[in-house]
Amino acid sequence: MSERAFYSYPASSDAMGDLAKALASLKRGSFIVLHDAKGREDESDLICLAEKITPKMVRQMRKDAGGLICLAMDMKSTKRMSIPFAIDVLKSAKNPLLFKMGNQKMGYGDKPAFTISINHLKTFTGITDNDRAMTIREFGKLIARKGGANDFKKHFRAIGHVFLLTSRGIENRRGHTELSIALSEMGGFTPAMVLCEMLSDTGKAATAKESFAYAKKHGYPFVEGKELFCGCECSEKGCKC
Repeated sequence: MSERAFYSYPASSDAMGDLAKALASLKRGSFIVLHDAKGREDESDLICLAEKITPKMVRQMRKDAGGLICLAMDMKSTKRMSIPFAIDVLKSAKNPLLFKMGNQKMGYGDKPAFTISINHLKTFTGITDNDRAMTIREFGKLIARKGGANDFKKHFRAIGHVFLLTSRGIENRRGHTELSIALSEMGGFTPAMVLCEMLSDTGKAATAKESFAYAKKHGYPFVEGKELFCGCECSEKGCKC
């Protein structure tokens, strides 16, 4: 893939090949790098499966990527555990300031995907690599067994150090949350994905070129968001991109 291909190449069999490599990397417990789109956040996230996370991987995310380590899930899991969106919590608060703040959209136009933050009850502070790996891994297991609200509160506390995100569906929102959950569905994985934004030493987000170079250096598949749009449509319609 050429560097100019970040924003210009059409969906193709090559793109589907990139998706296959990404799914294989995730399945074996490794990372992928996922770029959303130019004109949106124009950011890349380092991503892996929640159930495969290790303390070493958490350390790599915070040191190499540097953004906020979050855990994305599908809407069905969110509803099953009665987890509210953070903006709904703010809007329901009996505080005019919080209500107004909860009504704001992100700079690129979307409503945020954030719900609440959690720690597993067996963690100590919740922030260490070991603690966050435990929280993420156990939450992934909770989703895999289709646990409900009682199961959730039995094993986790809020507020914590792992930030939960909920996908609104790739047809409604095309952020890293939705893109990563779409990947989990394509691969038949548990819909629990770990995300961390990749930052640059310039004080800004890493550019697509920087993120691609990192992925190439470490042997991780680099995926464009638009590859997923084609992949999801093809899986539903049986088309050929």
